[in-house]
Amino acid sequence: MLYHLFEYFKNAGIDFPGVGLMNYLSVRAMLASVTAMLIAYFVGGKIIGILQKMQIGETIRDLGLEGQIQKKGTPTMGGVIIILSIVVPVLLFCNLTSVYVHLLLLTTLWCGAIGFRDDYIKVFKKNKEGMSEGHKLIYQLGLGLLIGLAVCFNDNIVVREKVAVSENIVTKGETLTVDSERLIEDNQWETKDMVKSTKTTIPFVKSHELDYKVFSPFNGAMGWYCKWAIYVLMIVIVIMACSNGTNLTDGLDGLAAGTSAIVGIVIGILAWLSGNLLNSGYLNIMYIPGTGEVAIFMSAFVGALLGFLWYNAYPAQVFMGDTGSLTLGGIIGVSAILIRKELLLPILCGVFLVESLSVIMQRLYFKATKKKYGEGRRIFKCTPLHHHFQKEGMPALIQSPKRAIPEPKIVARFWFIGIILAVATLALLKIR
Repeated sequence: MLYHLFEYFKNAGIDFPGVGLMNYLSVRAMLASVTAMLIAYFVGGKIIGILQKMQIGETIRDLGLEGQIQKKGTPTMGGVIIILSIVVPVLLFCNLTSVYVHLLLLTTLWCGAIGFRDDYIKVFKKNKEGMSEGHKLIYQLGLGLLIGLAVCFNDNIVVREKVAVSENIVTKGETLTVDSERLIEDNQWETKDMVKSTKTTIPFVKSHELDYKVFSPFNGAMGWYCKWAIYVLMIVIVIMACSNGTNLTDGLDGLAAGTSAIVGIVIGILAWLSGNLLNSGYLNIMYIPGTGEVAIFMSAFVGALLGFLWYNAYPAQVFMGDTGSLTLGGIIGVSAILIRKELLLPILCGVFLVESLSVIMQRLYFKATKKKYGEGRRIFKCTPLHHHFQKEGMPALIQSPKRAIPEPKIVARFWFIGIILAVATLALLKIR
């Protein structure tokens, strides 16, 4: 709203100091991040008080983990704080005509609603299982299809695969070859030759690109439909995997919030680079006009999580619940899809991936050994993986570590791994 208000002042010829600041993505990103942090801090305390009065406490399953019982009764559904802290700065500082902002807001509210319903069933209906896995997957499938169809048919979601060069300019002492078309906003360029494309970014290859049409068994018109169907299927898989992966990671104080913030920083950087003609040309990645708004959204995302960590860091005063965790995963998945970086997520979101794989492996192994030996056996002492490090004295294939590790140390080590993966993801843009 402030962005559009300042645009109105500028177009109306109303000149005052700072009237042009909202034209810069960097300024709007910083304002969005700081505003999100402040909202999470000031409004978060009040929301926690309301949750405590309503006796909306976490229901704890006794898994024999260190410090687990002490968490009983801690307010949950704190994801409301995160959602509010994201939405308000986005409405203030983003270009609300951008289709990318529309889709990310839809994702935030959609996944938030799924998580809220799940938490509501757990807390108020006293059903520890919450929504069935099938219902969650159906709702996530619906969101994935909506995002996929928007990417396929919305004329504003395009890429520029080939950047024509026509003149040299000198910037900060360096000669850069750039397109001569007119610069608008903060390094956003009016360009021609924009196309609808099923291409995405991958590491280790010279062009950094993969076209989903290589998986199509058909040519011609049938091949065109098939490649878009494959792309939509991939979009659905990415959204479901990210949302559920983040949900499984949310089990220790500050773990999901901290790792998601690290991922959000990288996606914000990649969004800014992809929406900047000079930087995308230098890194040889697709130029995607308009993704600067994704960078601003992710700035609010990271700011909201940092503010939430004020209350969620060990020992947590509030848990995000499924209201928060499903929302975080959905935003991460959709934002990566919009900037064509979804195939980098297995590296960037390696923590979420390993957490999910630990649960899948444990279930499959337990069922297979139960069928073979009449008694289920375990690979890990407890899953998701972060609980394995809290558990001791449990028969399993993997016994290391022998002694339980304190929760804050587990969280810090997972954050450290997340930072390494984040740096590796950015480094891959220069490795071909």
